[in-house]
Amino acid sequence: MKRVESLAPWVFVAIWSSGFVVAKYAFATADAIFFLAIRLSLATIILFAITLAFKAPIRISYRDIRASLLIGIALHGLYLGGVWLAIEEGAPAGFSSVVTSLQPVLVSLIAVRLLHEPLTLRQVAGLIFGFGGVIIVVAPRLAQADGFTVMTLSLLAVGLLGSTVATLLQKKIGHSIPLLIGTTYQFAIAAVGLLLLSFLTGKTSFTFSATAFWTMSWAVLVTSIAAVLLLLWLLNRGSAAKVSSLLYLVPPLSVLQAYILFGEKVNAQSIIGMSMTVLGVFLVVRGNAKPLTTEL
Repeated sequence: MKRVESLAPWVFVAIWSSGFVVAKYAFATADAIFFLAIRLSLATIILFAITLAFKAPIRISYRDIRASLLIGIALHGLYLGGVWLAIEEGAPAGFSSVVTSLQPVLVSLIAVRLLHEPLTLRQVAGLIFGFGGVIIVVAPRLAQADGFTVMTLSLLAVGLLGSTVATLLQKKIGHSIPLLIGTTYQFAIAAVGLLLLSFLTGKTSFTFSATAFWTMSWAVLVTSIAAVLLLLWLLNRGSAAKVSSLLYLVPPLSVLQAYILFGEKVNAQSIIGMSMTVLGVFLVVRGNAKPLTTEL
């Protein structure tokens, strides 16, 4: 069991970071929000079938249903919808990574008061070091890309807010919810909301092809079901600050995946930034020095 617990964070980061690659393929076949709506609808059906197959609890309290819906709106509606729309509107992938990588900092600072999770000096140093590494990795891309508009910045801010709120809600009110049926509710509410948004805006384009099929399959089975279940499981077993710090590894791994799949260049600066990020996460996860005060 300890071996599973030690490997789970790295598996989560690897598959979560593939979401940026999935987006690149998805935009060639469909409108962003409509693709997400179909993805989450399929994930709802599949995960409900898995819940039945494993004879897991289906009936949960009204309180747990409400918590699941709130987390679903924040994580799958606001975060995914905001980031995907921003990239579709022209936001540079590197810049998007920087903005969403503020999430560990926000979660850690808020968790000190809201969740009473103490931060150590070592963990604070790790948060700063990790964020610095992310900036070093994506800085060259920021200088070469456009797409900085009020619209894209606003959408990324919505995504950042959604990710932060979802993490804090999961720790505060979602830790007792049965994982499978709770996540099913999350997917369902976000799917309904995104479908309504797609039809209201008239953006319902979807071209079926081999690329669309494999992209949707990976998005549903891996980055939705597997990654989200892992994320919620990790949050239930660890502090919000430690789990959120893993998201620092997403931009560097996205750069590495883009290098492997699309031949995008990885220079010495990127390697240095990735190393800083890994070290920053290590400091947060392993930090055991004297806790900082919980008074802000």
